[in-house]
Amino acid sequence: MADLNFTKATDEKHEVELESHLISASWSSGMAFVGLKAKFEVRTVFVGNGAKIKVKGKTEKGKKLGKVKGEMQANVFTGEFEIPDKIELDDQIYFEVDLSANGLSGESAKIPVYPQPKAKNMKWSAEEARRGDVLTLSADMEDVKDGTEAKIIIYEFDADGGHDIITDLKTPVKDSKIELKWEYEYHEDTDELPTSEEVEQYGGSYNPPEYFFTINIGQFELGKENQDSGILNFKDWFEYKLEDENGNPIAEEKYKVTLPDGQEKEGKTDSDGMIIIKEVPPGKVHVEFPSDEKEEDEEKEKDEKDAEEQKIPEGKRDRTQAKSGDDVDSKEEEDSDENKDDDDDDDDELNQAREEKDSGSSTQSRD
Repeated sequence: MADLNFTKATDEKHEVELESHLISASWSSGMAFVGLKAKFEVRTVFVGNGAKIKVKGKTEKGKKLGKVKGEMQANVFTGEFEIPDKIELDDQIYFEVDLSANGLSGESAKIPVYPQPKAKNMKWSAEEARRGDVLTLSADMEDVKDGTEAKIIIYEFDADGGHDIITDLKTPVKDSKIELKWEYEYHEDTDELPTSEEVEQYGGSYNPPEYFFTINIGQFELGKENQDSGILNFKDWFEYKLEDENGNPIAEEKYKVTLPDGQEKEGKTDSDGMIIIKEVPPGKVHVEFPSDEKEEDEEKEKDEKDAEEQKIPEGKRDRTQAKSGDDVDSKEEEDSDENKDDDDDDDDELNQAREEKDSGSSTQSRD
């Protein structure tokens, strides 16, 4: 583009000629598909509104796609070409731009043409999934080159058609197939689950979620309309193993389980220390063991008692201990008195025996 240098007086009118330029001639996508339309865009500068433009579509092997005529508006012109079925897979398309009134012409880059991709035998590796299950998603691909990136979109099925996207995964096409693994996780907001009280009040029941997947190749999303992958059902249960500090199972232990919808289940662990509850709605599960609560209460009560004892003033505690000591000393004195009485009795008996002996001797001497 020429430099615009103004060297004339600014208080006079001057006529300036602006040079027109073709800025770009491009396709809206990097590939085209047989049987569909390929869109293009032309951009210019200093081309007036209403300028006549003619665009010719061609293939690299010499076939014609047709002509598109129109007028430039705000230096932009858009159009599209129908891609015929007879184009060979290794052929490429491009278009030529003719703005002869403005002395402009040019052509676009070449882009490859592909047949519309097809997916067959779309399937899950299982009909049901539980938390942590690893599933394989697979399909056979037709008219898709190996190495082409495919995006797998997993939806939560809605009977009204308002399917929610759960996640998307990418994988290349290999040997005309796609195959990838996905670890099942539940993503729904559990606040939307009806509580057991709501089910009891309004009727109905909990319906587990269902899923399907689609395959995106370029602008195509395959398998969405009829859920060609089949439906994956969510089936969940809750498992918990109770063990002691050495890893040994604790059997016959009472428990209370609160489910995501508010239901409470009570029971005892089995011989392996297991809790197993089937048909559990998705979401967080809370487990309580009453014995643990009892131990916690007893420990808390002991801590409170110890804390209370620590609050007794030192002097008062000494007096309490001294009183206890007095009781002990008093008992020891009683024991001492009893022993003294026993000793006195023994002395009396000994003196009496001596008197009797002396008496006998004297009698015998008198004889």
